[in-house]
Amino acid sequence: MDDQQPVRICSAQIAGTWDNPATTLEKIRPLVHHAAVSGARLVCFPEQFATGWNPGSTNHAGELNGQLVSALREMAGENAIAILGSLREKSAGRLKNTALIIGDNGEILATYAKIHLFSPGGEDRQFSPGSELGIFRLGQLTCGLAICYDLRFPELFRIYARHGVQAMFVPAAWPASRRKHWELFVTARACENQMYVTGINTTGTTPVDSYSGGSMTVDPNGTTIAQANEAEQLLFCDLDPALVESVRTAFPVAKDCKSELYPLLSGRK
Repeated sequence: MDDQQPVRICSAQIAGTWDNPATTLEKIRPLVHHAAVSGARLVCFPEQFATGWNPGSTNHAGELNGQLVSALREMAGENAIAILGSLREKSAGRLKNTALIIGDNGEILATYAKIHLFSPGGEDRQFSPGSELGIFRLGQLTCGLAICYDLRFPELFRIYARHGVQAMFVPAAWPASRRKHWELFVTARACENQMYVTGINTTGTTPVDSYSGGSMTVDPNGTTIAQANEAEQLLFCDLDPALVESVRTAFPVAKDCKSELYPLLSGRK
């Protein structure tokens, strides 16, 4: 595929099998294959898709060389497609809520540990926050990673934009009760940073909450170009790096940002 062409992605909006990663992995195998033969270069899954998001659980925590990641790496290599996955990662002390990108050759391209832990749900009591960005490339498209609750913190997305990121991928377990907030934040983060933002949400009901899907991609103009309903589904769309650059050139908002002033206004030196 010509790297100058738009990049086709697939958001796999699924309900994982609760607390059963082996069954969930078997469920996604045909989905990864279908995404690949449909021309997608990347297939994305929701937050902690293999177990279901559970802020109080340490079950099935793994390492980046563990069974879950190894299975994803195998699927990526077999189908020649990049995969975005998410897991409870073992680390020194408490776990991390980690997303990772596996390239189409099965190699890990980037990892990102969730920086903003969902304290209203007690996630901060079982997990440690990350402190680094996750940036990778798909052809000529520069991409970044965030997770769910991170959407409420625009500073993170602004920093990614300053690093040249053109497309953000946000795996999530966003509850049905706050569906309007989901749509608002995905749209706002895209529009204000003149980038693509793809939110990949789960669906169905778990012991933790109920979810209504609504996975979506918003373009650099703030236009929704793909959106799922509540059902499990594969959602395809094309991301064009040239559009990001044309929007940023035609309407150069970033140059008017007063980054040096904001810390002073907030009382920090």
